[in-house]
Amino acid sequence: MSDTNATTAPTGFAQRFLDWVERAGNKLPQPVTLFAGMIGIVLLASLLFSLLGTSAVHPGTGETIKAVNLLDSAGIRRIFTEMVTVFTSFPPLGLVLAVMLGIGVAERSGLIAAGLKGFVQIMPRRLVTMALVTAGMLSSIAADAGYVVLIPLGAVIFRSMGRHPLAGLAAAFAGVSGGFGANLFLTGLDPLMAGFTEPAARMIDPNYVVDPTANWYLLAASVPIVAVCGTFVTERILEPRLGKWRPEEGQEVPGEGDEAATQDLTATERKGLTLANITGGVLLVLVALVSFRPGSVFRLEDGSFGPLFAAIVPLMMVLFFIPGLVYGRVTGSVKGDKQVAQMTGGAMSDMGAYIVLAFVAAQFVAYFNWSNLGVIFAISGAEFLKNIGFTGIPLIVTFVLVSSLINLLIGSASAKWAIMAPIFVPMLMLMGYSPELTQAAYRIGDSYSNILTPLLPYFPLIIVFAQKYQKNLGIGTIISLMLPFAIVFAIARILMLVIWMLLGLALGPGAPLEYTP
Repeated sequence: MSDTNATTAPTGFAQRFLDWVERAGNKLPQPVTLFAGMIGIVLLASLLFSLLGTSAVHPGTGETIKAVNLLDSAGIRRIFTEMVTVFTSFPPLGLVLAVMLGIGVAERSGLIAAGLKGFVQIMPRRLVTMALVTAGMLSSIAADAGYVVLIPLGAVIFRSMGRHPLAGLAAAFAGVSGGFGANLFLTGLDPLMAGFTEPAARMIDPNYVVDPTANWYLLAASVPIVAVCGTFVTERILEPRLGKWRPEEGQEVPGEGDEAATQDLTATERKGLTLANITGGVLLVLVALVSFRPGSVFRLEDGSFGPLFAAIVPLMMVLFFIPGLVYGRVTGSVKGDKQVAQMTGGAMSDMGAYIVLAFVAAQFVAYFNWSNLGVIFAISGAEFLKNIGFTGIPLIVTFVLVSSLINLLIGSASAKWAIMAPIFVPMLMLMGYSPELTQAAYRIGDSYSNILTPLLPYFPLIIVFAQKYQKNLGIGTIISLMLPFAIVFAIARILMLVIWMLLGLALGPGAPLEYTP
């Protein structure tokens, strides 16, 4: 690829495989339809396995667990009388909607976009690539901001430096999507994942609690690893492959806003960002002060931080809402309560599709639990794996790889985990692995393969951004650019998880690797 602005889509087996993935994925129904179909399967399976007298002995209690028919009169009555309660008590629903109230103000006031732009622009030139990848990971605080703001900004910044813009676009895309989940801060995804993991864990242990901080240590430690790997791939593999950027020979289409994207933040934006950061810092200090002394607001007399962990989501909402409000007042994007109401309302309207998905997913999870099929499959699967000797690190690594393969066909992280958690969390608990570890393994597998699947909702947008610099660019070109990132990220993050397990480190506050009944 040297000395040319064009890239070539993969040919032969690789191209045929990618074409098959695209065709197969496009034939899958939407997540709502997928869950509706799976509800039907669960109902029919509950009838079949109850008629067959399927059962399993719980290894912890010695109780015989039998399949329950949900299509008899009692089952149908329960489905209809508890349908609304199942939906409103669905753990991820309230958690996600609450935190999005705060994120909506921070995003729509311009705080998050200004923060990302400022973070990249203050970096020395030699650290720009690493700053782009890191900012991409941090942007998962508000997922859309990274895709819409940072990825095109990466291309513009690289072009302004005389570097190939597609390399800047790829570096930002790798951070936003390939490094998905790795973050120094808790995001809306953390309570969402925990909300699916906890009900699955309670199929084995009715009192088990999974905190939003369950994977925080591992994911925070992943940030510098992914940043270094992304920088290495960009500068040592991708840029030499792309060659020198020659706009006079390329097919670049001038776009609006390029100059603005590379300009420094205005004085007003800087003032707003500074005051918002100070406000956020003061809020964090206040939280620390009321959590420091045993018996204080967010700490129990015995010194445990249970109340703090339980308050994480409301605290996240406040930590986004108030700095976003401060930034908006300084810059003029928030002039009064009307704008705040519009911002929070807009955030909720953006969650409409998720609310519909949550309704159907909640019914699926409930029916799967009521039928006892999840527990029976988990016990049978755990016994099978133990009998063949497939345990330990090979088992966890295999689960990571399986998660990444499923990710190629189902784009939604929450949709996949809602399907997988009720099966794999109980199964691995019975083999001695904590729900937090299973969740961490899933999140790693759900990250690095994002940048390879055309089914990623934002993939068409990435192509549009890239076609600004190469008119005839297509799916194959993007995937060929991102494949080195996916391979290196996969190796690095899986290896990191293995080392974490070998050292026996906690995945988050009070989140062990092992499960002991």
